[in-house]
Amino acid sequence: MLIVVNDPKAWPLHIPGVEVIDARTYLTDAAYGQRRGIKVFNLCRSYRYQSTGYYVTLLASARGHRPLPSISTIQDMRTQSIVRFVSEDLDKLIQTSLARVQSDRFVVSIYFGRNLAKRYERLATHLFNLFQAPLLRAYFVRNGRWQLRRIGAIPVGEIPEAHRPFLLDVATRYFSGRGPGTPRRKKFKYDLAILANKDDATPPSDEKAIEKFMKAAENVGLRPEIIGPDDYARIAEFDALFVRETTQVNHHTYRFARRATAEGLVVIDDPESIVRCTNKVYLSELMTRQGVTIPRSMVVHKDNIDQVAHCLGFPCVLKQPDSSFSQGVVQVANMQELRDALSGWLQDSDLVIAQEFISTPFDWRIGILDRVPIYACKYYMARNHWQIYKNESNGKSIAGKAETLPVELAPRHVLRTALKAANLIGDGLYGVDLKEIHGKAYLIEVNDNPSIDAGVEDAILKDELYRRVMSSFLHRIDRAKAEAALP
Repeated sequence: MLIVVNDPKAWPLHIPGVEVIDARTYLTDAAYGQRRGIKVFNLCRSYRYQSTGYYVTLLASARGHRPLPSISTIQDMRTQSIVRFVSEDLDKLIQTSLARVQSDRFVVSIYFGRNLAKRYERLATHLFNLFQAPLLRAYFVRNGRWQLRRIGAIPVGEIPEAHRPFLLDVATRYFSGRGPGTPRRKKFKYDLAILANKDDATPPSDEKAIEKFMKAAENVGLRPEIIGPDDYARIAEFDALFVRETTQVNHHTYRFARRATAEGLVVIDDPESIVRCTNKVYLSELMTRQGVTIPRSMVVHKDNIDQVAHCLGFPCVLKQPDSSFSQGVVQVANMQELRDALSGWLQDSDLVIAQEFISTPFDWRIGILDRVPIYACKYYMARNHWQIYKNESNGKSIAGKAETLPVELAPRHVLRTALKAANLIGDGLYGVDLKEIHGKAYLIEVNDNPSIDAGVEDAILKDELYRRVMSSFLHRIDRAKAEAALP
């Protein structure tokens, strides 16, 4: 590990095992350019575009080192729209944390994600998760409500004398690894983060399946670790990220995927797949233009509501653009039900998808990885319901039964349609839902985060299904490392 500063004499701390060098040496000494796999903590006084601090991070990235902050973090700190988004995203925490502050301006100093005052600790951690730089200052102003105005680096020379013992303590803890008492396990080739959340109401994998993924990862040479929403700052510690949490664009799952991609990790689900798959409007337009058969559909907005009955008839199905697990999907039988449903939805989204209703006893789900089908399932409709999932008023969800078949027994036209649709999204892990009627397959949607539960999707391949997913990670990481090493 390297700490890079403008002037090592200004760095007030000695941390065992951490080398401190000046920025010019790091940029010009060929020996540092030849070193591999090191983590670079950029503590230069400024990250301004084309400044010395900017070039430290830029060249660290080019050398295959792991800089903190990354170029994407530096850009985010300079982008006012990102700062405003973070202020809105953390609004509740900001108001709660700063409620007792008497003035209309306030500065929070963040040292490796920590703050001296306990009352600002959570706020400091969340800001560090979003702007991963070792030393940060966040500037807040109050105009009725507190807002984050800007965030930037703390120059080493501006660290108050009274703060240095605290900085030494948190920096030493940070550089020591993942905390004292962490048991050392056998050496693995790469580190894999599995993002999972116990609070996820509809997780794509149950606990037993996660355990099987963990075991399969170890068997192929990956060290797996389950991480949660609060581990955003640790992304750079890993070589790959596997998202096993329900994804959304305006959600921490997307931010994790985006950050991991920016840090050079192998990511499933990658952020582009999340954006493409989680929006039904995009999928409808893409599949129609590329000749994939879908149910008769139309994009509904406030000016064409009256055309739905003529184009699709009743009953028809309405879908919120970011719906999942049968939530945000309703069947309407007449114009009144149509208007009632759209009255609320069109306040949240300017566009909604409407589709003809196709009644089938089950939907096909074809799991696809690396452009190859790996499982085929029939998901039957929930009892006395028209969907796979029946969402009760008490918040619980009832699912229909599932039947898994060998891929080779699935109808060829179903497999062909599923592969064509998935290939339009990417080469990751997808679950393609289709309806089959009169010998024809109709695409319903492509899921970027498909269900893989123990005893369901793995019923045919058993543990081999988990091994295939982990082997894909291993091959992707190997390929990424090889490409990064090319001159």
